[in-house]
Amino acid sequence: MKHLKHLFLMMLLLWGGLIKAQQFSSAAKERSSSLAALATKSKAADAQILDARTAEEFAQNHLSGAINIDPASTSHEKDIAALSKAKPTFVYSIANGRSVALAKELREKGFKEVIVLPGGIANWIGSGYPIVNHAKKGVSLSLAQFQTLTGSSDFVLVDFGSKYCGACRKLIPVLDTLEKKAGFSAKIVRIEAYDQTALLKALKINQLPTLVLYHHKKEIWKKAGQSTSAEIEAVVAQYQTEPAKSN
Repeated sequence: MKHLKHLFLMMLLLWGGLIKAQQFSSAAKERSSSLAALATKSKAADAQILDARTAEEFAQNHLSGAINIDPASTSHEKDIAALSKAKPTFVYSIANGRSVALAKELREKGFKEVIVLPGGIANWIGSGYPIVNHAKKGVSLSLAQFQTLTGSSDFVLVDFGSKYCGACRKLIPVLDTLEKKAGFSAKIVRIEAYDQTALLKALKINQLPTLVLYHHKKEIWKKAGQSTSAEIEAVVAQYQTEPAKSN
């Protein structure tokens, strides 16, 4: 009886895992499909593409044909007034923070069709769509250079983030604490996403921040969003005590 009960519980867990995997796959396909549709629609002659980041960020990279309208700028009301309310308007930022706020303002001002780019420019770049890039020459890492970097220690934890990203800044004290901790064995490498857009595209990094753990150049763990020091420590410890394997 106990054996049957245990078997039933295992089947439930497997079924639940299968459903979650299918949901994740469907969500990823939907996101990819929506980006493809938006990429096509944004090329229309009457489309307005608005970059809701700062002028400094815009100068480094942006979508082709985009207009920079920073909601925090003193001129943004004037900039909005110069737009057409009848044309389809696409809005983006790093993720969806500032773009959602700007989109809400545009709708309240009577803009007919306002679309927020899902996942922001980070998702756009990581999904392989083109941008206008003005990153300084000599700063960008090639894929070969990055792979050498991931093999510079037994365990290398790479933080893909940006100084312009609020969620990324929240992760800084977590990584700072780990770097100072005597028992933490992984080498921490921080990547400024705006300087490494080609690398983000090659590695399919769709969200900032994203942490990736490498063991002898092999990716063994990856997580987008926030992580605690305890969670990261546990992951590294897990792979130290058992053969490294990819997820």
